[in-house]
Amino acid sequence: MRYGVLFRVIRMSTKRLYLLILLLMVGCQQAGVSAGRSASLPNEKGIKAELSKQLKIYESTLFEGKSEQIRIDAATEMLFSEDTAAREILLSALRQTENSAARMAVCKALIQARPEQKPINKKGDFIQPLLDILPTKIATEAELAAEGLLLFQYEQISEPLEKVLTNPSLPVNARLNAIYALKLQPYKQAVIRLIKLVNDPEKQVAEAAEQALNSLGITVGMDAEILTVNILQSQDTDEFLRDRLIWLERQMNKLEDKLDLREERYLSALDEVYSGSKDAAAKAKFLAKHLNNSEVTVRLWALDKVYQDRVSSTPNLKLPAVLESVLVNLISGQDRDVRLKTAKLLALMVELNSAQHLLEQLKIEQYDEVRIELFVALGRACQYAFSANSGIKVSPEIRKQLLGWSEKFLLEQDPKKAQKGADVIKKRLEQGGLASEEVGKYLGLLQGRYQQEKDESDGMLRGQLLTAMAGLCAQRSVCRAESSKLFKSLFEQALNDEADSVREAAVDGLVYIDKTKALDILRGFINDNNPLVRKKIIELAGEVGRGEDLVWLSGKIGSTAEGESGPAWQAMLEIFKGSDATVLNEWIAKFDSTSAKAKLSVEQRISFLDVAEGKAVRENKLKMLKNIREKLADLYKKTGAFEQVAKYLGILQAEAKEAEDREKILAELLDAYLRWPNVEAAAKLVDNSLLEKDLEPNNVIVRVIDNYLREPPAGVDPNETLKALTKINPKSKRPKWLMQVKLWISHLRQLKKVG
Repeated sequence: MRYGVLFRVIRMSTKRLYLLILLLMVGCQQAGVSAGRSASLPNEKGIKAELSKQLKIYESTLFEGKSEQIRIDAATEMLFSEDTAAREILLSALRQTENSAARMAVCKALIQARPEQKPINKKGDFIQPLLDILPTKIATEAELAAEGLLLFQYEQISEPLEKVLTNPSLPVNARLNAIYALKLQPYKQAVIRLIKLVNDPEKQVAEAAEQALNSLGITVGMDAEILTVNILQSQDTDEFLRDRLIWLERQMNKLEDKLDLREERYLSALDEVYSGSKDAAAKAKFLAKHLNNSEVTVRLWALDKVYQDRVSSTPNLKLPAVLESVLVNLISGQDRDVRLKTAKLLALMVELNSAQHLLEQLKIEQYDEVRIELFVALGRACQYAFSANSGIKVSPEIRKQLLGWSEKFLLEQDPKKAQKGADVIKKRLEQGGLASEEVGKYLGLLQGRYQQEKDESDGMLRGQLLTAMAGLCAQRSVCRAESSKLFKSLFEQALNDEADSVREAAVDGLVYIDKTKALDILRGFINDNNPLVRKKIIELAGEVGRGEDLVWLSGKIGSTAEGESGPAWQAMLEIFKGSDATVLNEWIAKFDSTSAKAKLSVEQRISFLDVAEGKAVRENKLKMLKNIREKLADLYKKTGAFEQVAKYLGILQAEAKEAEDREKILAELLDAYLRWPNVEAAAKLVDNSLLEKDLEPNNVIVRVIDNYLREPPAGVDPNETLKALTKINPKSKRPKWLMQVKLWISHLRQLKKVG
């Protein structure tokens, strides 16, 4: 059996148990009521010989109606009618074998009438026509007829039902359907009759009776049959119904557990099929098919898959076109969870033309949670439609109604609704297209709603409202000028609000209006207890700060407060980039001072000196430049970046005027080449030195090489360096150098032997 079919079978079994429990509960209420009790009958005098016009409509609808529900509605109207002709139409429908739809509609009307307990004219007239349906080969008709018999007390139907059970001229399936009717009856007499049928000579009847009893939790056998009958006869009606109700509830729980397991397996199978497909178009069609599935859980599964695809880094581009019509129809479906998930999905899939459907459902939606998501989705759909090149047209009426709904949500006491209303108003206003009067109205509504929250201890909504107001002051907002003028004073006041989110929004608002003026105000809040507020002010200083801001920013370097030290340093670098060489030279001295509060890391010093070097070059500050390059060479040496060390030492060596300075720098440069390593450059440097003179053992060049070979860096083979040095062929006699090379070779050989 396929998963989907089995899934529906189990669900039908669960629904059947719910029905039985309901029937038993009604049976409990009716226990002890006399079977002879009947409804008062209307006066039949004056019944018209001809059908009234309305009755003709009902009759036509019952026999020819295109939908099941309207046929049932017509049957129900006639069932409770005082017109005898109406009852005759219903009885006629039950007797007809050629119009199954009308027959079943009458049965369902009778079934639905039972819990209502409204008087039915000559109700007993329906017993025999219902019993006459039992021989049918159409199982659904027989089941509905059996359920329709529950409208009557067992004493009323037991005798005619017995005739069906024992009539040898009737086909076996008539007796089997009668057994089904017995199983539904919430009376112990019906159960006892089923027990007796277990020994019926007709094998199919006996087996059906036993299965019916088993489904009721009653096991029969040789001795158990007599014992069970005795137990049932000893119970009063209340005891019997209570025991049966308890058993049915247990069975229902078991079936629900089984259903959960089958659902899990079925959905897992769907997952495998969907994930196994690599064709985007096929996957889209697969989801479209299951979004139309009759089972809610399957539709929810498909919606989840669409959502997961939408938020993934590689969404299926085939989905929107294939799913548009399906999704917009699901938004008005009967299941609450399906509507909720669909609304959330449509809020993401804004390119679908869903605004009209969302608005229509929003007007009639009964559940708050769904209504909120519908409103959010409508707002985003309209926002997209209003954008350039969207290709979607939204009528002016929808735009108008969207703002109307936004106002309703904004003014709600529920914070979540008010926030959503503010957000949609913000998005609508910043896009433009509204008259100045409308803009003023909605800006005023935002201001008023914010002020309503000023005395509330929980500042969450206050912060959300101020965030929306700040957004309207941003560069992208069409109504930026009006918003800035109206909200600026509110932002300044909000800097002293106790709620962190409010102060954060206030900073954003002031920054959006004017960054330079905002910093003038915000310098007084650099020690706000909210790290996010402090970070925003620090970042603003990096954008529009001046030399005066370097002082307080330097005080935050090395701060243990989360997210403060790094941004403060980046802000200082940005200010340094806009400052002249004089300012940077002053800060070189400040950072070198032992009393400096800001203790920079090596990396920070390098980044600062890189900026300072550029300024010194452009402004031709030679002394400052020499100092910077010496510091950079030293700092890069600490980091092990010997290529950079060599770069700066090479520049310094070329610019050195004194021979002593050049020789000292040359030795440092050789060490940098060796540790880079750039053996070729090192050998060339030595070769150039040998052009000038022989190198004695105490020469700085020789000492650098000797130190390197005796303590080479970890993982470096000194023999490679020595090999390059031995290849140097001085053009003049250099005996001292050659002797030194021999000593190094001997030393390394000795080390190799010891090793």
